[in-house]
Formats: sequence, C-alpha cells, structure tokens
Amino acid sequence: MDADALAQASVFLAGLDDDWANHIARVGPCGHAPKPAREPYEALIRAIAYQQLHAKAGDAILGRLLALYPDTAFPSPRQLLHTDPALQRACGFSAAKLATIRAIAQASLDGVVPRRADAVLLTDEDLINRLSALRGIGRWTVEMFLIYTLERGDILPVDDFGVREGYRRLKRLPKAPTPGQMRELGKAWAPWRTVAAWYLWRCT
Repeated sequence: MDADALAQASVFLAGLDDDWANHIARVGPCGHAPKPAREPYEALIRAIAYQQLHAKAGDAILGRLLALYPDTAFPSPRQLLHTDPALQRACGFSAAKLATIRAIAQASLDGVVPRRADAVLLTDEDLINRLSALRGIGRWTVEMFLIYTLERGDILPVDDFGVREGYRRLKRLPKAPTPGQMRELGKAWAPWRTVAAWYLWRCT
C-alpha cells in the first residue's frame, strides 16, 4: 500500500467511532512498512527464525545463520539443505525450528513455496491453505507473510494476541474477544483490516 492508501485507510477507520478516531489521532499516521522485495522463501525463513522470540534474540540467531553463507545476502534453498544441520542448530535454532526451516527450503525446490511472481497472483486463502500445510507453519505465519511481503491490505490476524488485546484496550473491555469474535468484528473494517491490525498493535 502506498501513502495515499494508508491515509485513506486511516480516515476510514477513524470514521468508525470515537474510540478509533481518538486512538488514530494519538498514534498518528500509519507507519506500516512491508518488505516487498523479499522472495516468499526468504520471508518464511525469517518469520520462523523470529517466532516466539524477542527481536534481539531473533536478530542474533538469524545473524549467525547468515554468517554461514558469507558470499550471499541470503542462502538459497539448496545451500540451506546442503549445510550440515549441526552447524545450523549451533546458530541457536530449536530442533523444531530447524526442521521447519529445512522443510521450507525443500518445499521451495519442490515448487510448493511459490516464487514472488507467482504468489502475487494467488488469493489470500489460497496462500494460507498452501503454506500452512507445511510443517511448523500456521495461519498466523502466513498472514504475516501476506502483510509484510505481499503487501496485502485486508488481512486481520485474529489469532494474534496483540490484535485481540489491542481491541480490548481500545474498547476498554473486561476481556479480549475470541478469534471468532475478532473475525466478526473485523468485517466492519474491510477493506483496510491490515491497517486496523497495525493500529491495534499500538494499543498494547
């Protein structure tokens, strides 16, 4: 989404009610910053590296992995698979994460993980169904990929704690909505649910 689209989304959301209007006025313009140049394979590897970790820990582990491949900005699927898993494990990956990363590499070679040029032609649900079938990749991970790599503007990750807790705080509720309730609430925010998520993350 370009600056005009982000501004349009912010105006739309601010028009929903006073809670949204006041929150958006307090936070300011949407600073959503996707990384559209990345191939799906690289984006998914990075997402797994950071899963359930603070950013600094994720940076360190990913940095050690990339240091194994000094001649390239990011290792190819074949390079990853041809590396001794013990060396990759020593970077700080859990056994489960390393298995997922290597599965992503294999799926890329097999054509299951599409190239970016092909991914942009697929619908959100097609990509969610295709990629979440891979070991260790759930719907949330694919949704982050859709938001940050493919720049999809209408994604609401209802399983995300920050989104649900953000809404609880926005509306001053005693408890956060369930994912199902969040999905229903989010229908009113279409077609700008990605920007809605960005603002809800900033309620926490």
